[in-house]
Amino acid sequence: MDIVLGLQWGDEGKGKFIDLISENYDITARFNGGSNAGHSIERNGKRITLKMIPSGIFMKRVQNVIGTGTVLDPVSFKKEILNLQLFDETVQPENNIVISLKAHFVLPTHKLLDIFMEESSDYITIGTTKNGIAQAYSNKILRQNVRVGDMYTPDFENRVKHILARDYKMLAEGSLELPSLEDISNEFFEAVDFLKRFKCTETEIYLNNALAEGKAILAEGSQAAMLDIDHGTYPYVTSSSTTASGASSGLGVSPKKIGEIFGIAKAYCTRVGNGVFPTELFDELGEEIRTKGNEFGSNTGRPRRTGWLDLPALKYAVMINGVTQLVLTKADVLSGLKSVAVCTHYELEDGKMIATSGILPENGKPVLKWMSGWNADFSTMKSPSELPEELIEFLSFLEAELGIPVTYLSTGPGRNEMLKLIRK
Repeated sequence: MDIVLGLQWGDEGKGKFIDLISENYDITARFNGGSNAGHSIERNGKRITLKMIPSGIFMKRVQNVIGTGTVLDPVSFKKEILNLQLFDETVQPENNIVISLKAHFVLPTHKLLDIFMEESSDYITIGTTKNGIAQAYSNKILRQNVRVGDMYTPDFENRVKHILARDYKMLAEGSLELPSLEDISNEFFEAVDFLKRFKCTETEIYLNNALAEGKAILAEGSQAAMLDIDHGTYPYVTSSSTTASGASSGLGVSPKKIGEIFGIAKAYCTRVGNGVFPTELFDELGEEIRTKGNEFGSNTGRPRRTGWLDLPALKYAVMINGVTQLVLTKADVLSGLKSVAVCTHYELEDGKMIATSGILPENGKPVLKWMSGWNADFSTMKSPSELPEELIEFLSFLEAELGIPVTYLSTGPGRNEMLKLIRK
C-alpha cells in the first residue's frame, strides 16, 4: 500500500496527483477526515471538488474506499454524489465506492454545535469549516456516537433521534438561530436511505484481502501533516490523524504493508484559519501569490494566508511521515519573481536557532535564504529538460535539505500538467 499525504497545512494539490496516478492502482482509500476536506480535480476543462469521495473515482476499474478513520455526513455525501453525476454522467459511484461499516456518522446537530463553538466567546476560535467534523470525532471518543453499520439495526432511528433531541435542547439554551429539528432529522434519514445503495462492509478485511491477492492500494489523506491532531500546530489543527501512521490505523492495514509515501508540498506555504505562520507575507507580494495561485479554499472559498516555504516545518513533516518521494506543486506560481525565499531556521529571542520543528514559535523570526527566481512558460512545458536552471537549483536545494528526491513537479492546475522527474 502506498500513501499520498500533504506535508504543510493542506491545499497542496493532493487530489490532482492522486487522480493522475490512480490508474496505476486497483483501489484508492480515504483514511481520515470528512466533508471538511476538498480535493480539487480538473477534467475536460472543468473543475470539481471532491469532499468525501476518494480521488480515484474517475478511473472506471478503480474501487474507492471510505475507510474506518473517516467521519461520514450522509447529507453532504448525497449532495456530493449527485453533483458528481452532473459533472460526469459516465461515473457510476454505486459500483465503485465501498464504505466502512465502522466509519462514524456526522449528525446534523454536530454542524450546529460547530457553529455555536466557533461563535461563542467561551471557546477558542479555531477557524473550522463548520462541517461538524470535530463534534463527530469528539463524540466518537466519548463513545456517544453512531456508526455507518448502525443504520442496519432496528433501533437506529430512535438512537439518532435521542442524540439529536439532546443536542438540540442544549443548543436551544444559547443564542444560535436554529433550523427546525424535524427538518434536519428528516433530511438526515432520507440521506441515510440513499447511503444504503452503496456497498458497506468491514473495509479492513476488504483491503487486506485485496493486498493478499496482489492488488495495489493507494491511501489518500485529507488535510495535511501540520494539521494532525497529535503532531500538528495544536490547537489549530483538524480532529483526525493526517499522517502516514493515520493511514495504517484509519484503514486497518499493518505498517509492514506500506510501500512508497508520497508527500505533497507547495513551493511556498499557505494555511487557512488561525494559527502561527512564521513566513506569512502581509504585503503586495503575498496578495499577488494568493491571486496568481488561486489560493482560495476549494471547499469554503476562504482566502488562504500565503508565505514563503517553511523548511523547519517541512523537515519535521517529512521525518514523522517517513516520506520517500516529494511532489512539488505551485512552482509555476512563483515564476517571474526576481528572487524567492525559503525559511531555513527559526531564530528565537534568546538567539537559539531551530532547524526542524513541529512547534512553530510565536515570537520566532524566520531566517530566510534568498535564491534566484525563475521565469518560464510552464503551460507549454513537456519535459524536465525544459526547466529553467534556477528552478533546478531550487529543487536540488530542497533534496539536499530534506534528504529525499523530488520526483514530480506540477507545472499548472490541469490534470496532465505534471512532470515526472528523473532525479539522481
